[in-house]
Formats: sequence, structure tokens, C-alpha cells
Amino acid sequence: MRPHIAVIDDDEKITALLRRSLAFEGYEITTAPDGAEGLKLLSQQQVDLIILDVMMPRMDGWEVCRRLREAGITSPILLLTAKDEVTDRVKGLDLGADDYLVKPFALEELMARVRALLRRRSDRADESGHFRYEDLLLDVDGRETLRKDRRIELTAKEFDLLHLFMQNPKRVLSRDLIMERIWGYDYSGESNVLEVYVAMLRQKLEEHGEKRLIQTVRGAGYVLKGES
Repeated sequence: MRPHIAVIDDDEKITALLRRSLAFEGYEITTAPDGAEGLKLLSQQQVDLIILDVMMPRMDGWEVCRRLREAGITSPILLLTAKDEVTDRVKGLDLGADDYLVKPFALEELMARVRALLRRRSDRADESGHFRYEDLLLDVDGRETLRKDRRIELTAKEFDLLHLFMQNPKRVLSRDLIMERIWGYDYSGESNVLEVYVAMLRQKLEEHGEKRLIQTVRGAGYVLKGES
């Protein structure tokens, strides 16, 4: 079955470009000209990925994103924004978007982001709302973590951090991205808070001698993957 992508953008030229380009790559495409129509569309159809413009009449992309997540729609959302401001990027991520791309964008980069989001979706939560990676299970609704049959007690921040990793398996997450998503862009506490939480998370996940899953990528950040 071909992946189904929804494009919600009021710019007819961009919509036409994306429709042609994505269809050429083999995707099924549905479009909507504004946020209100996009919400109506997504309430009637299930899609594998949503490409969502931020600046639209009637209802902007941030509000659409918020309502989609409140409605329980978990399809990955790629935001298209004309503003390359940290506050705008953080706002979108906090509302539930998975990635963003600043206009004007290179078509090749957008295609790469689409492939990455669809690939990550295939590794994400199953129909029961669980995230699985190797022998690690994360139950988001129940806020429970299991490694094999061992239940692991995590604090709220530890759980949120592991959840972020489980949403992005095998993807290197930069320190700045993790800080923005977990602590907020305006965090002014201890500078080594991320390193401390990664260490605590590793200790709990590896308490019974299990292999390390959260790897440090020197100079780049952290990644969830098995030891090579």
C-alpha cells in the first residue's frame, strides 16, 4: 500500500509542486487549501504523514496541529514555516509537530524529511499505543516502561526523555533539540542537566546488566540504538 500524505497549504503553487513531486515518488496525495478544510479532511481520512503550512487564513498551522493532537491523531506532522525563529520552532514542536522546514526550502530536503518521518513512523507506536525498540517497551498512556519483563520506575522527566528517544530510533538528536523539547528553550537551570538525566536513565535501563541503548555521539548528541 502506498503511503498517504496530506498537504495543507494555502499557497497554490507550493501545493501543486508538492502534489506533482510526491506523486512522482509514488505517494498518494490529498490536499486542503486552509487549516479548517485540513481539519475536516483529516477527520474523515487516515493519512501516514501531514505536511502543514503555518501561516494560513481562517486557522493557522499551529492551531491545526494542536487540534489534531487533541483529537488523538498521531500521524507525523512536518511544519512549513516562513519564520526561522527559535520561539516559532519550539512552539510547533511543543504543540506536537515532529519536524519543521523553513521556506523557501529545497525540494530535495523536503523529500528527505518525508522519507525520514515515514521511516520513523514504521518504528513508532503500535496500535495499542506502545513504543518498542529491541527489548524495551514504553506504554505512553500508562506511563510505564518495561525492559524484557522488568518494570522500570522513571521520573516524569526521565520518561519524557526516553519517550523522545523512542519516537526517533536510530536518529541522532542534538543537545539543543533535546533541551528544547524536554526543558524548553528558555531553561536557565544547571547547564549539565541533560548529561545528568541521560546518566540516570542509562543506570535504570542497564541495572541488570542489559546492553546500552542510549549512545553518545561525540560532538553531535545522543541516539537510541544498540551497541555496534
